[in-house]
Amino acid sequence: MKKQEFQQLKNKPLPEIQKDLTDYKEKLRQLKFDLSLGKVKNISEIRKIKKTIARIMTISNKK
Repeated sequence: MKKQEFQQLKNKPLPEIQKDLTDYKEKLRQLKFDLSLGKVKNISEIRKIKKTIARIMTISNKK
């Protein structure tokens, strides 16, 4: 996540942030499932999504 995207995320209302959080959690779940099946080639994508989820949760807790 780039700094500009992070700033845009800070300016979003709380319901949109919660929607983004559920979307990223679903992506993470799908990637973990694909990883167990051997379909995922880019494992670093999982780490990026985890960090994004943590950032979103931090923002939502501050609001």
